[in-house]
Amino acid sequence: MTLLAGKVAIVTGASRGVGAAAALALAKAGASVMLGARDAARLAKVAADITASGGKAVSMACDMSDYAAVERLVAETEARLGPVDVLVNNAGVIEPIAPIWEADPAVWARNIEVNLVGCFNGVRAVLARMIAGGGGTIINVSSGAGVRPLEGWSAYSSGKAGLAMLTRAIALEAGDKNIRVYGFSPGTTDTDMQAAIRESGMNIISQIPREKLTPVEVPAQAIVYLATPAAADLSGKEVTLRDETFLARVGLS
Repeated sequence: MTLLAGKVAIVTGASRGVGAAAALALAKAGASVMLGARDAARLAKVAADITASGGKAVSMACDMSDYAAVERLVAETEARLGPVDVLVNNAGVIEPIAPIWEADPAVWARNIEVNLVGCFNGVRAVLARMIAGGGGTIINVSSGAGVRPLEGWSAYSSGKAGLAMLTRAIALEAGDKNIRVYGFSPGTTDTDMQAAIRESGMNIISQIPREKLTPVEVPAQAIVYLATPAAADLSGKEVTLRDETFLARVGLS
């Protein structure tokens, strides 16, 4: 498949879960992919798997909450693959899972640093370059928790709510500069994060059996679709795999 032939994508949080699956799917669609996350060893393994399957991928350890590190990630991407066409802001954490009155303040703040500030950092590092190059696509991996609070998830819900507003702000400020931006909610997918949620036993999401979770390959396919011009009319919006109309467009219904 060559839907994204010649395109360069950065996927954050790409060492596992949805990020790793999205990186593989983007590479299969023809994109050259930079994988970013904090775990260098796991990143290298994912990149090697993509290369072995015939795709093009490189990796670099990066803490998205550190803006200087994010700038280095973007510079390295440009040096090794070329100008960035697609940014998938996927890096995220769920902790702390706790009532507000028991949540560790430092861990709560770290959640916002990763889930919201980290996404801003990625956007800030690529947006001027995308505009100068004629356009680009930003996919912010969001969550239904950003519009509906769940017990124990005050940090996660707050960060994702902020991310939804960031998506709208990007559309407002850069939509007329050929920048497509989406908030994408993959729903309850079979990831390490979901394992931590089940272990917590807190709120209804923790009660979902693993066999009922969505395989990561499903949201990965949706991310590929959002990276193409076919999704242009959805720019600035929140899209979700719970939407049957969107599923049909992606070919997943």
